[in-house]
Amino acid sequence: MPGVSLPYGGAGLDGSAAARAADAVDRCLHDVFVGHSLESLTQDEGPIYARVPDFRVHAVSPGPRHPGRWTYVTTGCWSAANHHGHGHEFVLTTYEFTRRAVELLAITAHFHAGPPIERLGLGHTTNLGEAWLPGSACDHTLLSLPYPWLPDLEIVSWDGGHAEMLWVLPITRRERDFKREHGLEALERRFEAAGLDYTDTARASVV
Repeated sequence: MPGVSLPYGGAGLDGSAAARAADAVDRCLHDVFVGHSLESLTQDEGPIYARVPDFRVHAVSPGPRHPGRWTYVTTGCWSAANHHGHGHEFVLTTYEFTRRAVELLAITAHFHAGPPIERLGLGHTTNLGEAWLPGSACDHTLLSLPYPWLPDLEIVSWDGGHAEMLWVLPITRRERDFKREHGLEALERRFEAAGLDYTDTARASVV
């Protein structure tokens, strides 16, 4: 896997707010994912760094906390779009490692760091305009609580701020429409009743 090794405690040396935020996320990931390997990845294509200059994605390999799954967590979103110390970072998971996960998080972060009226939050959806992975019916995303990692990966706090982690969950257009009509909790109940495998790229819509 391409990337740069992510040593523990590598950020925060200059004392800036952005570095403190990145250091706090690093610390949290090392605490939560003991026994996993972590890599820090960048997004080489697209306009992400114009809006989120410190954008990185930490790719966490499968391991004891999350067997058979890759986990991807952003840093840099908080520093680009926090409000009075409150901001967000984003998390995504896949069955196999894919650079498309980094791209999808970059798309999410770029949208989130745009005009304040466009800030993303819990329950929001986005339209990707295409399948998120080849063969997938999921062409939208839902921002949900990070249920697979609760309570350890919900809020990351440090002196001067905190980041709420939001789960970027690929969904279908029909699921998006159902959420708009019936609400987030109703859609999540459908997911639970269906035993949703959120890493199955070929899954059928639950509605």
